[in-house]
Amino acid sequence: MMICGLEAAPDIRTVKADLVLPPLSKGAPAVGKRVKQTHSDWRDTKVYHVLFLPRDWKPEAKLPVIVEFAGNGPYRSRFGDVSTGNPEGSKMGFGISGGNGFIWVCLPYLNNAGTHNVTQWWGNAPKYDVRPTVEYCKKTVPWICKQYGGDPGRVILCGFSRGAIACNFVGLHDDAIAKLWRAFVPYSHYDGVNERWGYPGADRKSALVRLKRLGDRPQFICHEGNGIVATRRWVETTGIKSPIAFRPTGFRNHNDAWLLRPSPSRRALRHWLSSTLAN
Repeated sequence: MMICGLEAAPDIRTVKADLVLPPLSKGAPAVGKRVKQTHSDWRDTKVYHVLFLPRDWKPEAKLPVIVEFAGNGPYRSRFGDVSTGNPEGSKMGFGISGGNGFIWVCLPYLNNAGTHNVTQWWGNAPKYDVRPTVEYCKKTVPWICKQYGGDPGRVILCGFSRGAIACNFVGLHDDAIAKLWRAFVPYSHYDGVNERWGYPGADRKSALVRLKRLGDRPQFICHEGNGIVATRRWVETTGIKSPIAFRPTGFRNHNDAWLLRPSPSRRALRHWLSSTLAN
């Protein structure tokens, strides 16, 4: 049986990767290193994010920033695709940038108490309180920009699966956090499309309130198979006028590792991002 056109699309493993994710290193952030880090306000907790300074990073440079949210975990698809749900499992930002020209930070989702990371949704069931996650994001993004030369006017929010939903659910949660972003790249799923996820605010009425905070900023929405169709239908019913690009990944996999491989969709995404930042 064909499901969302997945059987007809190629597997990512049929295309050789041209990028290898840098290993997670210990110690302080440095050029070309990917390290765990915690905002100082959470130093007495188990909360952490992952930071990568690009190979061309210089202290005096003002670089754009890619902020990323991970998918749910533990997850394994019938095609062997895996998601741990942890920040260090994220790959989108490295695939988009190729490891150059962008500071890349993978943010966590926090439990209801704001004391450690969670790998399923945000907060804890049944409340799923997203506010600790929002607060960590609000504080950490400006802090990263200040500490490492990130340009606060060129911050891109992206995410895979749960992270794609988080682009709007977290990134447009309120007016203050919505102001952080220049553009968005949600990959696989989208806030408001599926009202049955089970967390408070998953309904379309709530999602539309968040979506209206997008304003005139662009989004590049992508999905495996033909799953992009349902997202496009939902967005078109909202009546928003934001510039939104819709693009299938060209693969069958529910796996952000597609961005570690050359493809027409990765090329289109990079071109879109370059044009977006230039404008």
